[in-house]
Amino acid sequence: MSNLTIINQSGQLLVESRQVAEMVGKQHDQLMRSIRTYIEYLTSAKMQTLEFFIENTYQDSKGETRPCYLITKQGCEMVGNKMTGEKGVLFTATYVTKFNEMEKQLSAPMQALSPQLQLLINLELKQQEQDKAIFEIASSVQGIRDVVALNPNDWRKDSSNLINKMAISMGGYEHVKPLRAESYKVLDERFGVDLQCRLTNKRRRMADEGVCKSKRDKLNQLDVIADDKKLIEGYIAIIKEMAIKYGLK
Repeated sequence: MSNLTIINQSGQLLVESRQVAEMVGKQHDQLMRSIRTYIEYLTSAKMQTLEFFIENTYQDSKGETRPCYLITKQGCEMVGNKMTGEKGVLFTATYVTKFNEMEKQLSAPMQALSPQLQLLINLELKQQEQDKAIFEIASSVQGIRDVVALNPNDWRKDSSNLINKMAISMGGYEHVKPLRAESYKVLDERFGVDLQCRLTNKRRRMADEGVCKSKRDKLNQLDVIADDKKLIEGYIAIIKEMAIKYGLK
């Protein structure tokens, strides 16, 4: 438990989510899902998520890039507060001790500097915090623009792009399939339809018309939606709602 490594990133103290997952006895993917839920709550409350969690990546054993998070002291408090039992207590004790030790190490050199130089350094650190906040706001604004710009005349391409951006925001393209499934499920429930049933019927009709099997197999739920103007409008609205819910990257 005592081997927690604190990362000093431009004066900001952070720990990596993989190490936290190992310490608290969770799979990394499980902790990532929890963190994304926390971020969703923070975003809904219009709080700065970068004060708690910062998106990052790492190289796995195969050399592939994988998502992770750098977690601030406040973020560790959030993770620790959700835990009970021995592991939760030990994790909390460890991160508090390590962060305090590093903060003392950083403050010691500062105290030896002149007041003027200390002021300049503090101003620089505040500017870095402001730059991060501005970047986060700019990303949110661009995401809103992308949602608003969803073109009804090119809805298939635009909705696919938004789903890809949602997936990246959630950690990777492996989330594309679940996001598509969610969009179809919501459309089914909201409009009282069964896209899968309609897709099966569409393939049967095409078979009766002599259309080759390879072409029939390429059909998907979007082809069914394209046959109904109301479903197109409904699907566009659902994708926009999901983009706001999950965020865009």
